[in-house]
Amino acid sequence: MIMKLRQTVWSIAATVAVCFSFLFSVQEADAYEERNLIHKAYAKALHESGDTTLVKAGGDWFPYPDYADRAGWQKVFAQDAGRLITLGEGYLGYEWKIVPATAYLEYERSGNRKIMENPMDANRRALNTLILAELAEGKGRFVDQIADGLWMSCQMTSWVLSAHNPRQSSHRALPDPREYIIDLGSAGYGATVAIAYHFFKDALAELDPSINYCIEEAVKERILDPFMDLSAPVRKANWWIADQWKPGEIINNWNPWCNSNVLLCYLLMEKDQARLDAAVHRSVISADMFLNFVKSDGACEEGPSYWGHAAGKLYDYLEIMYDATGGRVSLFDNVQIRKMGEYISRSYIGDSKVVNFADATASMVPDVCLTYRYGKSMNSAEMEDFALYLLYDGKSGRFRAPAVPLGNDTYRSLEAASVLVEMTRKTEALNEKAASVPVEEILDGLRSAVPAVSWYPETEFCYFRDGDGNFFAAKGGFNNESHNHNDVGTFILYSGNRPVLVDAGVGTYTKKTFSSERYTIWSMQSDWHSLPAVNGVSQAFGQEYRSSDVSCNPEKREFSLDIGGAYPEDASCRSWKRSYRLDDGRLVIRDSFHLGERKAADVENFMVLGEVYLPGDRYVSGGKEKTVPTGRVMVIGDGTAAEISYPRSMEPSVSVKELDDPRLSNVWGPVLRRISFTSSPDAPLSGAYEFRISLE
Repeated sequence: MIMKLRQTVWSIAATVAVCFSFLFSVQEADAYEERNLIHKAYAKALHESGDTTLVKAGGDWFPYPDYADRAGWQKVFAQDAGRLITLGEGYLGYEWKIVPATAYLEYERSGNRKIMENPMDANRRALNTLILAELAEGKGRFVDQIADGLWMSCQMTSWVLSAHNPRQSSHRALPDPREYIIDLGSAGYGATVAIAYHFFKDALAELDPSINYCIEEAVKERILDPFMDLSAPVRKANWWIADQWKPGEIINNWNPWCNSNVLLCYLLMEKDQARLDAAVHRSVISADMFLNFVKSDGACEEGPSYWGHAAGKLYDYLEIMYDATGGRVSLFDNVQIRKMGEYISRSYIGDSKVVNFADATASMVPDVCLTYRYGKSMNSAEMEDFALYLLYDGKSGRFRAPAVPLGNDTYRSLEAASVLVEMTRKTEALNEKAASVPVEEILDGLRSAVPAVSWYPETEFCYFRDGDGNFFAAKGGFNNESHNHNDVGTFILYSGNRPVLVDAGVGTYTKKTFSSERYTIWSMQSDWHSLPAVNGVSQAFGQEYRSSDVSCNPEKREFSLDIGGAYPEDASCRSWKRSYRLDDGRLVIRDSFHLGERKAADVENFMVLGEVYLPGDRYVSGGKEKTVPTGRVMVIGDGTAAEISYPRSMEPSVSVKELDDPRLSNVWGPVLRRISFTSSPDAPLSGAYEFRISLE
């Protein structure tokens, strides 16, 4: 029976290898690039070891003290132990939340995901906090509550989120117990359960061995088995593995996010060596698909708010692989991996503001400990310094000591703890330095490695910082990127750290967000980005709608591209060459166009944050009342003022977009405004529109 099982597992591995080779043989014509970085490192290490495996079943590789090692855990958690214990005490009376059938079904009924996700996430956060508290204290006070949380979790039919369950064969939001699939929710939940099992299995066995049996069966049923299931329905549902990927399809953050957690489950819980080897091999192949798909320039096309789940989870995956193989599999000297990390530093504008194309939010603080760990592994002083920069507290005028993050990701919490002592020592040194050196000078020094121009030629992202501290970002690309908006050629402009021209982002996710109705949502449409409606026509969704002739001149701080290809045939657009040039305190935008025929007016749209004053309007600036002159529009925001000069042949108007979605209003306030400059309906077929935006 054992021999038969081993033969089956190796048969699966062989099938995976065949699929791997086939995929690589058909994709060279696509943007996908066959790098296979992880697989090459894995195969090289396997060859050099002279063994048949790089990881031994049983979980002894996990780089943390045993539960009973009090001195070890005191060293890990250091000054944060007391906080963790106190927070854990707050969960001693926690009532584990049941997720009823109707919570899942609400996704079908109204499109609301949160009704199901909120209680699930609350349980995961509670379990994570209790695990950390017990590891920090070690007196057994939290074990009963941890056991209750694990028992409840294992009694659930599924850990998959309602919004992702329609990928199962029933296409329903309610989990079907006949078919287990893996999504972001289940993989992450499984990893937390596996970590709890690793540390507390002896303590749980003392309560009742059935708890461990239940955990083992649940993780096997929901994570381990589905990952190796090559049956058509499960394979299709687990699309993120990408073993059936075809050119034109997207491989996004799901891949490293799920792979890192699934790998963790296998390495901590799988007892059969052959099955573990096959799963690790399958995981390596899958994770390589993500690295082959993303651009080598390092940009995250999903934006900074997804960086932690894309590049960040890839880093987690590589760290797990590094630790599990005793350092024999390492990509921490790879240029692409380093660029993917430094993207988060360069996309940070200041004052919690980041570049936010597509579904990314404009306001966030990156994970400080993750950023530091990533930078330390890659020997990137830029990332390490950026993490320390984020710890500066403007109210107190001091650098804060880092703390263990208490979200729903137990692995991230533990990894953060591993750098607490080192980061605390560095923040103390910075505070000592601030006693004799102006803190502004220290902060500038921590950001000195960030270049004035960041150019990502493959992803077509461009960032400029001018001598006055202003920030500009623009993008090219195409209209089928991950978390896509129809936004080829759009831009944002900040006066210092304050937004002036903005990208709205996306509202709260619902069923509609990821359905065929996605582009009926206003924030996805090009008309609600800083883009033209050419001949009255908006950009279209699809792989073929893209930019061309994209270039960046760092010395002139100039970015240019032809966005005509992003518009459908109805626009009759032969070319629409847009260029941006950032001088100190002024952005010049020039659109040179050539149309096949004139059907309607062109409309140049600009999304702004602030009050808008049209020619002839009165406004107050610098304590003085002024009148907006002809050919100018004023935008007055919170501590910002911008004057926009525009072609006299165009007529300006203003639309107000009320933001009733908290995901948007929490960032921008109650409203955003769109300034629209409309040409004459019989404007020439060829010509140019030029706009000058001066920041005051």
